[in-house]
Amino acid sequence: MLFSHSQPESYHQTSAAYIREALAPFLKNEEARLMAENGSKKTPFQYVLCAATSPAVKQQEETLTYLNQGQSYEIRMLNRKLVEYTDISSKYVKSVVRVVFHDRRLQYMEHQQLEGWRWNRPGDRILDIDIPMSVGIAEPCAHPLHLNTIEFLWDPVKNGSVFIQINCISTEFTPRKHGGEKGVPFRIQVDTFTLNENGEYMDHVHSSSCQVKVFKPKGADRKLKTDREKIEKMKKVLRGRDNYQPSHDTTILTECPPWPDSLNLQSSSSTPSPVYHSSPTSSTFTDGNCSPNQQGELDIPGCSDHLLPSSSPQDTQQWLHRHRFSPYSRLLSSFSGADLLKMSREDLIQICGPADGIRLFNTIKGRYIQPRLTIYVCQQQIRNQHPTKSDVGDVYHALYLEELTLLDLSEKIAMLYNISPQQITHIYRQSSTGIHVLVTDMMVQNFREETTFIISAIRDENNDTYHVVLK
Repeated sequence: MLFSHSQPESYHQTSAAYIREALAPFLKNEEARLMAENGSKKTPFQYVLCAATSPAVKQQEETLTYLNQGQSYEIRMLNRKLVEYTDISSKYVKSVVRVVFHDRRLQYMEHQQLEGWRWNRPGDRILDIDIPMSVGIAEPCAHPLHLNTIEFLWDPVKNGSVFIQINCISTEFTPRKHGGEKGVPFRIQVDTFTLNENGEYMDHVHSSSCQVKVFKPKGADRKLKTDREKIEKMKKVLRGRDNYQPSHDTTILTECPPWPDSLNLQSSSSTPSPVYHSSPTSSTFTDGNCSPNQQGELDIPGCSDHLLPSSSPQDTQQWLHRHRFSPYSRLLSSFSGADLLKMSREDLIQICGPADGIRLFNTIKGRYIQPRLTIYVCQQQIRNQHPTKSDVGDVYHALYLEELTLLDLSEKIAMLYNISPQQITHIYRQSSTGIHVLVTDMMVQNFREETTFIISAIRDENNDTYHVVLK
């Protein structure tokens, strides 16, 4: 499904003019360099981050852009009207956006750094996509194991933009947290792929990136203002000898080699990954935290089993997936069933956060939702069915309703008769005068706690359905 808002033609003209104006000084220099190196070959794609560059960057150095934590920033993808594209056979291309470390030392330690961040911020993501704001993208998704990566499809013929949110700050990866100025720089990198012969987005065509620093909310605005005041004072001292780059309202992502993990990520994307829905909540997945393959496992009868002390680490991993704790499966990969059962409520909250920690503790201890209504039924023999044993007196069964609805009552009765809920067409309640009243949600809501019924099921042999009567 393509996330696109209908806009008048004037919008696209204005948008194109805005991008052309923003890119004018950059495209001039970039095209001159590319013409010198590759003849008439031009960059196949161009991305623009709608955030101002810092004026405190010297000439011949890479630009630096300040961003606020959790704020949505637009990355615009240019169409063919502005940049000449290479021949692309597929209608869509796939772009993978990631936030990575700028320093080479931290790049070598990326796995350890991200695991530490995951431990301190369980359930959170480093990079998110703002679906309601994005335009012209399709199938945006994020893998739960790649917290710093998102991907999506887009049509290069049309204008498109994706809004991203970075939820970590630069000082979270420094030994001492002195503030935004001392934080480590990040890179926002976009790798783009087209379809190969097998119909997979594996053919790399372009990569570009820019350098950013992320501050706490509104910290980037203060830092940018401070840099501008500092440069203005230096200009007066230098008397016009300006050694610093001018600040621009937008940041152009420059060409770079593809990120080493990008091809590996593409090869692993053949397995189902969580897909965003077009809902106001940007972190909604198809099943919360599980892949579609794991959704199928939730429907098997043994999924509500308890975690046993004898469960191996592999069994514990499967148990975590079945109960929607997939984000913590890697963190708890070496834990056996006995290890988890020994952990206190406070331990699990510290590892998984308050919400998931309490849910995991209750799931481990087998604490289920208290039923809202309990009724007792005595089962009569189904008509047209031969008795299997002699009458041993009235035996009642308890039905526990978690929801006061006719649907929940039908499901519990179906379990009692070992049939599917779809086979129960109607449920009636026989009054004291002998009339049969159709049971509705309103009637179920007015059942008294621990009411007793004599229940009978009348089978329709023509279509194998049942009418249930409560007496």
